[in-house]
Amino acid sequence: MESLLIPEQKVGSKLDLFSSTSCNTIEEAVLFFQVIKHRLMNVNHWDDICKTPASVFRLFNTKGQEIAGLVQEGDYIRINIPGPGTKIGQGYDWVKVETILEKEFANGEMLSITVRPSHHPLRGFSETAHFFCNEATSTFQVKRKGNVVFAEVHGRNEVPNNKTAIFTDNLRNTLVGWSAKIGFSYPQWKGLTEGLVKH
Repeated sequence: MESLLIPEQKVGSKLDLFSSTSCNTIEEAVLFFQVIKHRLMNVNHWDDICKTPASVFRLFNTKGQEIAGLVQEGDYIRINIPGPGTKIGQGYDWVKVETILEKEFANGEMLSITVRPSHHPLRGFSETAHFFCNEATSTFQVKRKGNVVFAEVHGRNEVPNNKTAIFTDNLRNTLVGWSAKIGFSYPQWKGLTEGLVKH
């Protein structure tokens, strides 16, 4: 079931990270799963959860206004990556929240959030403001199976966004994109999955 919620890998590279923790009872796991669901949906605190000197995430609505609270479909996430940003993204990388799905199954449950590189929400043109092309996706999942809870990150179709109209953005996106492909994003996403399931 959960694999159906992850886009198919077609081009570029992919990433799969997993963390888990066991609870003493199913009842404890059910309660703890509510905690990790809230952690995942509270995007503005992802950088606190990661506990690594990496990117800072902030939630924005469709009007380009920074917002508090939990993520919803259609929201944007602004990503402040260490180092120079993009001109197209006004110094930042941007993704749009495509889907948020909750599922229940035998002896378990799941929350899945998929985001895709997007344009800046306040700019009139549609060039992607992210170091990956908009074919790429990131899917964040938390699950409970019995008394075990899981957190996962699945990157798909990760291709550097180096065909924009701005040469310096193309160069920067190539460097950041290839750095991510060879593993420099691993500590951040592993920090997120570990932090999500930490008691």
